Amino acid sequence: MHYDPIKQFLGHIFNRHPLSRRLFYRLLDILLLRTWHVHRALKAFRKANAHNNDISVLDAGSGLGQYTWHITRKAPGWQVKAIDIKEEEIASCRDFFQKEKKRNVTFAVEDLVHYVRPGTYNLILSVDVMEHIEEDEQVFLNFHKSMKPGGLLLISTPSDQGGSDVQEDGDASFIEEHVRDGYPADEIREKLLKAGFGQVDIKYTYGTPGSIAWRLSMKYPLLLLGRTKAFLIILPFYYLVIMPPVLLLNLLDLNIKHRKGTGLLVQARKNPNS
Repeated sequence: MHYDPIKQFLGHIFNRHPLSRRLFYRLLDILLLRTWHVHRALKAFRKANAHNNDISVLDAGSGLGQYTWHITRKAPGWQVKAIDIKEEEIASCRDFFQKEKKRNVTFAVEDLVHYVRPGTYNLILSVDVMEHIEEDEQVFLNFHKSMKPGGLLLISTPSDQGGSDVQEDGDASFIEEHVRDGYPADEIREKLLKAGFGQVDIKYTYGTPGSIAWRLSMKYPLLLLGRTKAFLIILPFYYLVIMPPVLLLNLLDLNIKHRKGTGLLVQARKNPNS
């Protein structure tokens, strides 16, 4: 399934007014289990840096801007740089954030394969990005060079344990824009250590409860929207029915330690003395 056309379709609907876009961000926060995991990691980073007023953040592959929006709201004193390779999404985000008078964020069209700003960022966030980039090792090197000593890299990406809904050899990725179905945990750890990171912590997300929730809340609605946009009319009623079990499953996934899962949450530290 091609995900980008559906994302653009939904974006055009919710971009018509700042209020509808804020509502869209809120819906993504609720529906996307990866957001639950990322937000908890960001909360821990904010707590650890509660007395540091000089935090610089890179949202590397900012997409629709929902994580940039979260950071600018929760940490208005931080400076955020949001970049993406897609001009339309950057233009849309820039327009919305200007209307919302968010002055601690800037947007730019950039390619992560070539983007380097030596020693600039305390935090680099990359959510649902690395599975789209063939030259991942170069990007990891760029991230490491662009971070301040002791900085944190936070990545959310599919794993090789069923990520992209690939369960066995021969299965096609659910998202056709992916260049890899998912990372083995050892592989992404090795690549990050090779790039120079001194500490890499990885945990599985989207275990059994999260995988069920993803099918109910994302896979089936996206498949139906891909077949006919008319499904958008009944989509609110569909979510009204499935939201209680989905929220419970997401909560379980967030608080259970998984031996395997279809997603990875990766936190990599740059050595303080590097």
